[in-house]
Amino acid sequence: MGATKTDFFTDEQNRVAVIAKALGHPARIAIIEYLLKVNECICGDIVNELPLAQPTVSQHLKELKNAGLIKGNIEGNSVCYCIDEKVFEILNAFFSNIISTVKKQNCC
Repeated sequence: MGATKTDFFTDEQNRVAVIAKALGHPARIAIIEYLLKVNECICGDIVNELPLAQPTVSQHLKELKNAGLIKGNIEGNSVCYCIDEKVFEILNAFFSNIISTVKKQNCC
């Protein structure tokens, strides 16, 4: 089988791209902000915070979880979600490198 397009990029580049794609929707940003505010919550709480149907919120939570941005633990009939700080450390390192490099450049 042939190489996929992602095979031509580093693991770090692919990882940051997956994370950025997961953050590429305002509903997912709102979910992250809500989780930061409450530190953890149950899916129903998130549904009450957003102007979206429960299946739509569940799909956004799935995307965030697949990208590693959030963790979820099953508690009875509910899932309790919280931020996964490890992935945000990856983003912090990536953007910190960009900022420090741009500060050193003298262009535009």
